[in-house]
Amino acid sequence: MRECISIHVGQAGVQTGNACWELFCLEHGVGPDGVFLDGPVAPNSREDPFNTFFNTGSFGRHIPRALFVDLEPSVIDEVRVGKYRALFHPEQLISGKEDAANNYARGHYTVGKELIDAVMERVRKMTDQCTGLQGFLVFHSFGGGTGSGFTSLLMERLSLDYGKKSKLEFAVYPAPQVSTAVVEPYNAILTTHTTLEHSDCAFMVDNEAIYDICRRNMNIETPGYVNLNRLIGQIVSSITASLRFDGALNVDLTEFQTNLVPFPRVHFPLVTYSPIISAEKAYHEQLTVAEITASCFEPTNQMVKCDPRRGKYMACCMLYRGDVVPKDVNAAIANIKTRRSIQFVDWCPTGFKVGINYQPPTAVPGGDLASVQRAVCMLSNTTAIAEAWARLDHKFDLMYAKRAFVHWYVGEGMEEGEFAEAREDLACLEKDYEELGRMSSDSEDEDEEV
Repeated sequence: MRECISIHVGQAGVQTGNACWELFCLEHGVGPDGVFLDGPVAPNSREDPFNTFFNTGSFGRHIPRALFVDLEPSVIDEVRVGKYRALFHPEQLISGKEDAANNYARGHYTVGKELIDAVMERVRKMTDQCTGLQGFLVFHSFGGGTGSGFTSLLMERLSLDYGKKSKLEFAVYPAPQVSTAVVEPYNAILTTHTTLEHSDCAFMVDNEAIYDICRRNMNIETPGYVNLNRLIGQIVSSITASLRFDGALNVDLTEFQTNLVPFPRVHFPLVTYSPIISAEKAYHEQLTVAEITASCFEPTNQMVKCDPRRGKYMACCMLYRGDVVPKDVNAAIANIKTRRSIQFVDWCPTGFKVGINYQPPTAVPGGDLASVQRAVCMLSNTTAIAEAWARLDHKFDLMYAKRAFVHWYVGEGMEEGEFAEAREDLACLEKDYEELGRMSSDSEDEDEEV
């Protein structure tokens, strides 16, 4: 058994969580009350792959291995009264009384400190119910107070208590143009600095990139959070599908890290999903394996705004699901490798990891995505993502030069030195990416000198 525990932190984490669990329930045929939809069935065995995400109670109910945490109650209250309220154990929904007010220091030091023990206690109970815990999936945003501050506190504690287990983040990254809070750059940089050594792999999505995808590919004029989150749900489902369904080439969580993270700090893969297409358009498309593979390398399908043609790929992980055979995949990848625009670093010549899963993607009824026979989710570690960090660092510098808003953080028990330290760490991260892109040319020069 390879169980995964999902932890959803803050508004972004909880709302993405709602979309994910709605999808997982549909994929596994579990009703909103935790009972299988097709009536009473024989009690499933402990070894059933479906148990990676659900824990079966003694009354035949299936309870998600998930924890929803927020420092203020309103978002979690929506879950408590929503369609899936009977699915979750009441103690899985943990909310405080006052929010972190978009302030990393409140989420990490003052308000967050009061809640962390209750959360860790619940995590411990959930890990006790696992036979072979694989790791944690942490969903949060970089910009909010709870999403940044509380998550970094949680990651530190998880590292302390479960050091050997993988910790994967699904993070909503501050978008280049639109922003929900002025202090996003502060929160994002502080949380990245604190969690850098505790996180094994972080999949970033930025709202603006997903807005554009909804507008362009699905003809949604004014996308709401539900539209965005359902898209993120499909990505999370693709990444974890191999743990839950069988296929020709299975990939588990530790395999991602081994293949995608060449150096511990460089663990921010770009996510691309294809086909993202509305039902009206789907009838007129072929959607062959070659076609969906090629569309993964187009910047417009990425979940973070940056241009991969400016960087070099270190590793690519292609996760196919549905009606896909290895022969087609090999042909599609061979075709990609012939393109000039897709460059790999010299020290990583092969660069492709493939997973094939026979379960086609599930479309949410009333959702925007068309029901398709096959899909692919690509996770690629590319030096181009440094562009996103550089953008964020620049915004941070503009505000920090004037010490704008800093007193709010200091007032909550944080030291000003932490800002400088975090910013320095991110400057190193940018440099790491830069060196990885250049690494190849340097070694050639040295050879010539010899």
